[in-house]
Amino acid sequence: MKKLTDPSDLTAWKARLAEQRPVRQKTVVVSNGTCGRASGSSAVIEALSRILEERGLQEAIGLEVTGCHGFCEREPNIVILPDGLFYGPLKPDDIPRIVDQTLLKNKVIPGLVYKDPRTRRAFHLLKDIPFYRKQMRLLTGDNVRIDPDRIEDYILADGYQALSRALFDMTAEEVIREVDASGLRGRGGAGFPTGKKWQFCRNETADRRYIICNADEGNPGTYMDRSILTANPHCVIEGMIIGAYAIGAAEGTIYVRMEAPHALGQVTLARDQARKVGLLGRSILGSEFHFDLHIVEGAGAYVCGEETSLIASIEGYRAVSRQRPPFPAQSGLWGRPTNINNVETWANVPLIIRKGAEWYSRIGTAQSKGTKIFSLVGKIRNGGQVEVPMGTTLREVITDIGGGIKDGKKFKAVQTGGPGGGFLPAEFLDLPIDYDSLVKAGSTMGSGGMIVLDETTCMVDLARHYMHFTQEESCGKCVPCRVGTKQIHDILVRITRGEGKEEDLAELEELAETVKEASLCGLGQGAPNPVLSTLRHFRGEYLEHIKHKRCPAGVCGELSPPARKGARKRKHG
Repeated sequence: MKKLTDPSDLTAWKARLAEQRPVRQKTVVVSNGTCGRASGSSAVIEALSRILEERGLQEAIGLEVTGCHGFCEREPNIVILPDGLFYGPLKPDDIPRIVDQTLLKNKVIPGLVYKDPRTRRAFHLLKDIPFYRKQMRLLTGDNVRIDPDRIEDYILADGYQALSRALFDMTAEEVIREVDASGLRGRGGAGFPTGKKWQFCRNETADRRYIICNADEGNPGTYMDRSILTANPHCVIEGMIIGAYAIGAAEGTIYVRMEAPHALGQVTLARDQARKVGLLGRSILGSEFHFDLHIVEGAGAYVCGEETSLIASIEGYRAVSRQRPPFPAQSGLWGRPTNINNVETWANVPLIIRKGAEWYSRIGTAQSKGTKIFSLVGKIRNGGQVEVPMGTTLREVITDIGGGIKDGKKFKAVQTGGPGGGFLPAEFLDLPIDYDSLVKAGSTMGSGGMIVLDETTCMVDLARHYMHFTQEESCGKCVPCRVGTKQIHDILVRITRGEGKEEDLAELEELAETVKEASLCGLGQGAPNPVLSTLRHFRGEYLEHIKHKRCPAGVCGELSPPARKGARKRKHG
């Protein structure tokens, strides 16, 4: 493909690709994201490729390899187009039967379709499966038809059309106004209005501005960003180019943590493809706008997800946070105005520019627009990547989409917001998921982690676990975080060992509020939230440990009740 030097080149390329696309009776689409690979999708792909070749079926039946389809609990899985038949989880031994019965004879194989664990009802079409039915997959819906290795697939899915519109039909100020009017808020956790953040950066007087995509994603149990980067990396790149045009930046950086090599490789390949066809570099699509992207491999520290620590890491320094103001929009990378958004925020931008702010703002709630992707994990039947409109309730996500608690256990709590979030008990299941409602309830949206807990979870022990995590991940720069998190952790260890006192609870609350108020960055400010939320909603469980030397969940060593002696015990440190 020669370089695109005019917006009409992009339109013509898409038309040629559509004409050249092979017409096949059926296409088998294999989910091959990180979760799929870990579950054996490579062997399924190899078996499919081999048997189709052996039987001379490549012309009639296509084989497409894509990123994650979201239903991680049922990996490896396939979708057979055009009908949308869903099979999974699969083994290589299932492939001959699928070819013989389904691909050649149009017969559904009952043993391979999804069966609802609650009703035992079978569903064979992807669109009918409860996991997918209540979702609104604006960002993830194209995963089934895009091979992330091929920029051509993204072009066929209207890729880079929004960029063309922004560059040739809109001024930079109009782009910012459109993003602002959409109501898009940052998906990295703080929820700051994206358009306003862009305007602040553009308003700064400087000889150079930068933009950054924060793909560090270090929260335990979260993998939304890396799923987007491995399934549809071009939507992030397109969003960044549009944002750079609006802000007036000529350079951008995608910061990916070292523990996500698949995402790192996929976004690097996509960047190189965009460069090759002239969508990055000088005179993009023949315009006067120049922009290029750098990929930086992060150091793997949780604190690198905090924007000032991330900037320090890119500059080659130790990742420690800095005092604000000045904010990065005023003085960021290399001392220049810098705009930082996370992966999911950037991925929303092409949708908004292509379909319009009015369309986007109709989705969600009055103050929280659009959809949100969650990593639904924990003691849940149907774990995976879930994308729902803002305002969907916790119950709808956990019960209707997630299938409820597995192994016949009872729901106990859900954690949102990662290590800086909180735990919400059953009385909050009908809470709408939006930025303000979660904060009011004592938790946060965070970047989108959602960990479901059952009755076998000890909330005191889990609070201890998170304090250990944030203490270990603290950069150590400020005293409240460095010392305060250790003091909180030490008290929690004593309580889980049966050495706690009632006055410890007041001390925990005082320490937690001090760390929250006095810490320098978001890591320290959010670190006490798991403790404060468990004290708020599960105080009785703390008192059981202290007054009765008993762990109701049967987790905390010698405090486990006699009836749970066979339960898992955990050593504390």
